[in-house]
Amino acid sequence: MGLNALEASFVERDFSATFIRLVGVLMNVRGRVIVTGIGKSGIVARKMTATLTSTGTPAIFLHPADAGHGDLGMVTPDDVVLMLSHSGESSELGPIIQYCKRFAIPLLGMTARPQSTVAQAADICMLMPDVRESCPNALAPTTSTTVQMAFGDAIAISLMEMRGFSADDFHKFHPNGRLGAQLVKVREFMATGDDVPMVRETASLLDATIEMTRARLGGTAVIDQDGKLIGAFTDGDLRRAVTGKQNLTEAVGRFMTVTPKAITPDDLASEALHLMHERNITLLFVCDAGRLVGAVHMHDLLDAGVA
Repeated sequence: MGLNALEASFVERDFSATFIRLVGVLMNVRGRVIVTGIGKSGIVARKMTATLTSTGTPAIFLHPADAGHGDLGMVTPDDVVLMLSHSGESSELGPIIQYCKRFAIPLLGMTARPQSTVAQAADICMLMPDVRESCPNALAPTTSTTVQMAFGDAIAISLMEMRGFSADDFHKFHPNGRLGAQLVKVREFMATGDDVPMVRETASLLDATIEMTRARLGGTAVIDQDGKLIGAFTDGDLRRAVTGKQNLTEAVGRFMTVTPKAITPDDLASEALHLMHERNITLLFVCDAGRLVGAVHMHDLLDAGVA
């Protein structure tokens, strides 16, 4: 119900125009976005602060209870204050409103009450849908905070799109943990130089076997005279060749997988792992403009937390 009401609000010309103005102010702020709110709105404000910060918009949470005890000093003339309050009448917000007015700090409000203190004081006020709370007594902030949360995400996503915030940018702010691992490029995991097994197509089965054993990746690339990948020869190919009682002096080109699937150094490691699962393989060769430049093994990706 709350999300439907928020979606319907975006259809209204005044609401959408105000949203564009608000996002424009946030986009062009020279300092930081100071996000504030009390109670459940404060919890949403903390989440909104974290989302903005991690997606390229410098933001900081200001607790209203601490604002009047010195924390207002964190707010500078280059900042903008984003204030969340469903009722718009939380007394704890008073000192922040007064500070913004005294020092001409832009004040952006999010409230459901157009005649409230926050709505009247804000330079730009987003009038949120005045939804009924979903709790049995229609009192506990539930539906209203869901609307606030979704609206905050809409702001963050809009700013990301306006900035052209890419997966590379996202990884810079999320280098650790599983999420960071999903955004790492293949070049950070691949073997290079002498660690990449490779033979020419004229090499013998024995030479290919020796090269596979040396590199311990379970296969070897087969390249042409220009260093371009033209085939792959794996443990499985070797077993099939031996089972067929082939002479180990025969050329590996007869038994290789022709034009194997490859990946580039700038592809995501998660894409490489997905391709391995899809093709039921454990080794991928890495090419740049067709030339062999590396190799990546499934175990290395899994050990790094890529999924």
